Amino acid sequence: MNVMINGAAREVAEGMTVAQAVRSLTESATGVAVAVNDEVVTRSAWETTALRDSDRVEVLTAVQGG
Repeated sequence: MNVMINGAAREVAEGMTVAQAVRSLTESATGVAVAVNDEVVTRSAWETTALRDSDRVEVLTAVQGG
């Protein structure tokens, strides 16, 4: 199935969860936020929220700096 992750088209396995998508992009366990189709997905729902064909996923990570 095809999804857009951070603006890039990706072929992913059927039933991939938000948590799996996040792990494919970052090893960070904190400072990460996710939206699917412009709706924020709470961290507690990542493991149970399955992606569907044509979903738009945005994974944002906090960055320190000055």
